[in-house]
Amino acid sequence: MKKLKHMLGNAYLALVFVFLYAPIVTLIVYSFNEGRGRKWQGFSGRWYEELFHSAQIGDAVSNTLTIALLSALIATVIGVISCLGLQALRGKARNVYLALNNIPLLNSDLVTGLSLMLAFIAVGVTFGYSTVLLAHISFNVPYVIMNVMPRLRQMNQSTYEAALDLGARPVQAFFKVLVPEIMPGVISGFLMAFTMSLDDFIITHFTKGPGINTISTLIYSEIRRGIKPSMNALSTIMFISAIILLVLTNISPKGSKTEVKYI
Repeated sequence: MKKLKHMLGNAYLALVFVFLYAPIVTLIVYSFNEGRGRKWQGFSGRWYEELFHSAQIGDAVSNTLTIALLSALIATVIGVISCLGLQALRGKARNVYLALNNIPLLNSDLVTGLSLMLAFIAVGVTFGYSTVLLAHISFNVPYVIMNVMPRLRQMNQSTYEAALDLGARPVQAFFKVLVPEIMPGVISGFLMAFTMSLDDFIITHFTKGPGINTISTLIYSEIRRGIKPSMNALSTIMFISAIILLVLTNISPKGSKTEVKYI
């Protein structure tokens, strides 16, 4: 009976992985298809060649990466400063601000995108790269605070004061005592902000101007006339890059052995 349950459990797990990864495998296979349609017409790398020669896709990739990187960096700085301010508060005041910080996390992207668009219109800002960047910073900050605040609460608050008593200047104590303590939270907050920005579509769609595209908005604009197979090639490269990054960050050599840590 135990063996049957074990077999059924493995079969169920295999079925889940099939549903998860079968579409991605299909996308990868069709990125090497010679033809444009769903009919296989032979193996070819023409869509990868077209991908690297497409200025439109190149601009979309550049905008996506730069916006994600800049917004994550700026949001991380703002988030860390906000956490220090929240940590200085006591009682109900801190709980109120933390509750306000959690609202954007639970809020719909549609509502956030529309509200940001109306805010930009109200102040007369011209839609373009800057509005998308500001929008991404605004929705990334709560994710950074969510990751940094627990680390700040866990650390011994007397450590910073002890560094000051031993003669360290406030800036030295901040970078040599406080920052190393909260660095895991800072890194996880930055990575989450980068991922959320990289993957966003709705907020970008409402806050971008004409001529500005990210990967997600470019794919959306091509749905009506048909998505180019070069997008399959781009998605394949992004998927393989994510797998390589995941493997590199989860494998740490120890001596002659390699230990794999799963997130």
